[in-house]
Amino acid sequence: MPRARVAIECLPNLGSKSAAWLRQCGIETVNDLQRIGPVNAWLAVKESQPRASLNLLWALAAGLQNRDWRDLSEAEKSQLKAELP
Repeated sequence: MPRARVAIECLPNLGSKSAAWLRQCGIETVNDLQRIGPVNAWLAVKESQPRASLNLLWALAAGLQNRDWRDLSEAEKSQLKAELP
């Protein structure tokens, strides 16, 4: 199956609660996440789920690279934070 059609639940690093939050924001597939980007996806979730932490942002960004979120460097995390409004 092409990665574009893979359900968001299949993205590495995501649990069922995070996947449900993304689905509530209209992000249902990995392709949706790629299109909107991890920062915008996190901002959308954060609007409806104020408790969502930056760990979700790390999980989204790393998941798109098929990496564990804990492997993101401080420089990568800083870059993601710099993209936040």
